[in-house]
This record gives sequence, structure tokens and C-alpha cells, in this order.
Amino acid sequence: MNSSPSIDQMLAGVILSIDDEILPALSNPKAQATAQMMQSLIQAVRQMLPVFEERIVNEHNDRIRMFRDTAAAIGEATGPAADRVRERAATLGTWAELHAPNDANAIIAAHTELGRAIEATFLDLDELQRAGVTSADEAVQVVRAHLGPIYLGDAQTMTVGEGMLGRG
Repeated sequence: MNSSPSIDQMLAGVILSIDDEILPALSNPKAQATAQMMQSLIQAVRQMLPVFEERIVNEHNDRIRMFRDTAAAIGEATGPAADRVRERAATLGTWAELHAPNDANAIIAAHTELGRAIEATFLDLDELQRAGVTSADEAVQVVRAHLGPIYLGDAQTMTVGEGMLGRG
């Protein structure tokens, strides 16, 4: 797959497919309601996507502080439970804070640009091969060596890992 639809765009496509292809074929009102609930759940995921990573990072960082604050709040309390609270603060409360990665749209734009450049490179290498430039054969293998693991990862993620083959 050398296109770069965002996760949001893929989910929007599923919602539209349910609306255009599945709902019109359903005559059972219960099945129609189920399909509409599926659309609602997918839409909820779409809405969560832009903030999910930031929320997870914020929760992580807040939890680190929470362990420290909890230990401070119990003060001089004694006993095994207080000791366990302090131990968590001493371990989990010292974890490094996380930071959200770069803007996803910038990453997608850069990935798309690089993907288009790979397409252009293949065309150029084909032209060189046709002209008899033997080093172009090795260059094609370099590009293929880069793309091969990506294609395998896509297949494992999309069709095997809890996907179409049901092996999740």
C-alpha cells in the first residue's frame, strides 16, 4: 500500500460503506439499528483519534504525579498499606514524563511525499534498466528491501492481527 489515507479517512470510508452498501440491503429493523450503532461507534472512535494520544500522555504524566501526591498525602501513616503506597511513589512516581509526538498531519504529509518519491524513483529506475544501466537493478533491490517489511507489516496488522482472518 503506497497511499497514505489517515486512520480517520479509513474509518470515514467504513461509515460511508455501511450507509451506501449495507443499510439499503437490510430489511430487518433490528439489523438496521445494529448497523447504525456500528456507525455511531466508529464515529466515536473518529472523534477520539485527534486527542487520544494526548490524553494517554496526559493521563500517564498525571498518574506519575498522583503516586507522589498520594504518598505525600498519607504523611507519617504507618503500616503495610502506607508502606505499599510509599513504595509505589518511590518507583512509579519517579518514571519520566512522556511527551506527545509530532503533529500527525505533518507526519502523514511527509510520509505521502516520500511515498510519491518512491513511485517516481521506481519509474526512473525502470527507465535506467531499459537503457541497460545494470546498477539500476541493485537500486531496485534497495527500494524493494525497504518496502518489503512495510508490506509484510501492513498485512500482519490489517489482515492477521485481530483483523480479517480473525486471528486476534
